[in-house]
Amino acid sequence: MAVRGRGGGGRRLGRFALHLWSFLSLLLFTHVRSFYLPGVAPQDFTKGDPLRVKVNKLTSTKTQLPYSYYSLPYCRPETIVDSAENLGEVLRGDRIENSPYAFKMREPQMCNIVCRLVLDAKTAKEFKEKIDDEYRVNMILDNLPLVVPIRRVDQELSTVYQHGFYVGLGGQFVGSKDEKHFINNHLTFTVKFHKDPETDSSRIVGFEVKPFSVKHDYEGKWDEKTTRLLTCDPHAKRAVTNNDSPQEVEQNKEIIFTYDVEFQESDVKWASRWDTYLLMADDQIHWFSIVNSLMIVLFLSGMVAMIMLRTLYRDISKYNQLETQEEAQEETGWKLVHGDVFRPPANSDLLCVYVGTGVQFFGMILVTMIFAALGFLSPSNRGGLMTAMLLLWVVMGLFAGYSATRLYKMFKGTEWKKIALKTAFMFPGIVFAIFFVLNALIWGEKSSGAVPFGTMFALVLLWFGISVPLVFVGGYIGFRKPAIEDPVKTNKIPRQIPEQAWYMNPVFSILIGGILPFGAVFIELFFILTSIWLHQFYYIFGFLFIVFLILFVTCAEITIVLCYFQLCSEDYLWWWRSYLTSGSSAFYLFLYAAFYFFTKLDITKPVSGVLYFGYMLIGSYAFFVLTGAIGFYACFMFTRLIYSSVKID
Repeated sequence: MAVRGRGGGGRRLGRFALHLWSFLSLLLFTHVRSFYLPGVAPQDFTKGDPLRVKVNKLTSTKTQLPYSYYSLPYCRPETIVDSAENLGEVLRGDRIENSPYAFKMREPQMCNIVCRLVLDAKTAKEFKEKIDDEYRVNMILDNLPLVVPIRRVDQELSTVYQHGFYVGLGGQFVGSKDEKHFINNHLTFTVKFHKDPETDSSRIVGFEVKPFSVKHDYEGKWDEKTTRLLTCDPHAKRAVTNNDSPQEVEQNKEIIFTYDVEFQESDVKWASRWDTYLLMADDQIHWFSIVNSLMIVLFLSGMVAMIMLRTLYRDISKYNQLETQEEAQEETGWKLVHGDVFRPPANSDLLCVYVGTGVQFFGMILVTMIFAALGFLSPSNRGGLMTAMLLLWVVMGLFAGYSATRLYKMFKGTEWKKIALKTAFMFPGIVFAIFFVLNALIWGEKSSGAVPFGTMFALVLLWFGISVPLVFVGGYIGFRKPAIEDPVKTNKIPRQIPEQAWYMNPVFSILIGGILPFGAVFIELFFILTSIWLHQFYYIFGFLFIVFLILFVTCAEITIVLCYFQLCSEDYLWWWRSYLTSGSSAFYLFLYAAFYFFTKLDITKPVSGVLYFGYMLIGSYAFFVLTGAIGFYACFMFTRLIYSSVKID
C-alpha cells in the first residue's frame, strides 16, 4: 500500500506558525497593568454628615478560620444589623455588621468612650486565644477596608499597609518573665477625604488606624455619661500616643474601649482611592515570570516548528516519491500506525466526560480573566470574583455537554444522555463532596467561614436547576451534529505495539510533560497563594491573563511534541496520554502547594492544615482538568492534521 502526500500541508503549517508568533508578539507588547473601574457610585459627604463604620470578620493567617466580629465580647450597638452579602462574600466567610463607632464628617473627636467591659474567665480566655492566633479585626467605612500603615525602612516603598489591626499582642512587663496578653483597646482612626472646592462636599479616599493598648484610669465611680478619663482627655488635650502602660487581659480586669478620629485632606481622587491597597512593589518579579515563561514557549515553539516544517514536510515529500509497496513497507514511524491511530481508546466514555469538563473550565477561566483584566471584577466589589466564577461555571455547562457528546459520537457511541449525565455530575460531585467535608470541619470550629444551609441550598439549586439542564441542552446539540470523520480508515485488527525505549514509558513521559506547563506558571502561583492564604489583595489580572495564555500555548506544544515522539515509536495509544501529559502539571502544583505550606505559612492547628490541603486538592483537580483538555485538543488537531496530509491508496 503506497502513501502519497497531499500538497500544501507544509505551507499551511508555515502560515499557522507565523500567525501564532505575530499574536504572541502583539500580546507581549500590550500594556498589561489592568485598570480599575470603581465598583460603586461615589458618595458625597458634607461637613457634619454621619459616617457609619461597619465591622467585618476577624481573620488569622495562622488558623485560616474567620470568625464574626461579635464572636468576641466587643462593644455592641443597641441592635446588630447584618449587611446583605452576595454569594461570593458568604463563601469567603465575610460577615458585615454595624458597629458602635460613629463619626461625623470633618469633625475630629478625641477619646470617645465606646464601653466598659469587665472580663470573666470565659471572655478572658476567648481574647487570649485570639491574641495567640494573631487574629486581626477588619472594619469598613464607605466600602473601604481599614488598614494599618507600617513604615518600612528597608524598602523604597516607605509605607506598606496591613489589612486590619491585631486584636492584641503578647509580651512581658519589664523585669518579669511571665508571658502576658495585652488588648488593643484604643483606636486612633484617620479618615482621608478629597474635597471638592466648588461644592464643599467631600469624598472618603482613605481609612487608616493606629491601635494602642492603654490601661485607662479615672476618678471616682464609673458612670458611662459623666466619667472623665485621666489617661486621655479631650479637655486637657491629652491623647494616647504609645503603649507604655498596656491593658492586660486577665479575669476580673476591666477594659475601657476608646477611640479618636482625625480627618486629613488628600490629593487622591475618589477613582484612585484603591491604588494604595493594590500597589505592587514587585512588578519586576512579574516581568521576570513572564520572560521566564516566554523562554519555555520559545523553546517549545522551536521544537514544534522543527517537527512541523522540517520532519513532516520532508516525510510527506519522501512519500510523494515512493513508488513501490516494498519501499513503503520499509518505512517506519508515524505513517505505519495510520490504520490504528484513530481507534477509540479504553474508557472512552470517561475521556469524553473529562474533556467536556475541561472545556467548561477553560470557558469559565477565559471569560473571568477578560472581565477581571478589564477591571470589572474590582476588589471594591467584595466577593465579585467568586460570584462571577460560579455563575460562569454554571453557564459554561452548555459547552461541556456539547464537546463531551460530540467526541462520544466520534467514538461511535449512541447513549448520549449517559455521557451528559456523567459530565453534569462527576467533577462537581467530587468537588462538592470534598467541600462538604471541609465545611463540616469549619462548622465544628464555630467559624463564620462555614457556609450556611441557605447558601448551600442555593449552590445545589444552581447546580441542579441551571448547570445540569444546560449540560443536557449542549449534549443534545452536540449529538445532533454529524460525527467527526476520521482522516484515515481504522483497521479491523489492532496492530501490535513494538517494545518501547525506557524514556517512552507512559508514566515517565507523562510526568516529564507536566514539568514545563507548571514551570510557566509557578512564579505567578506564588502570588496567588499569598493573596489567598496571607489575606492580601491580588489585582494584577493583566499579568495573570498573559501567564494564562502562555500556559495554554505551553500545554498545547509539549503535548504535540511528546505525541509526535510517541507516534514515531509506533505507539498509537495517544488519546489518554495526551490528556494526562499536560494534566500532570497539576501533580506538580499540589507538590508546590505542600512546599508553600511548610515554608511560608505558620499554620499550627490540624483543622487548618486539613482545610489548606483540602482546598488545594480541589484547586489541583481543577487545574488537571483544564490543562488536560488543552493538551488533548492540541494533540487531537495535530494528529488529524498530519494524517490528513497523507493519503492511502
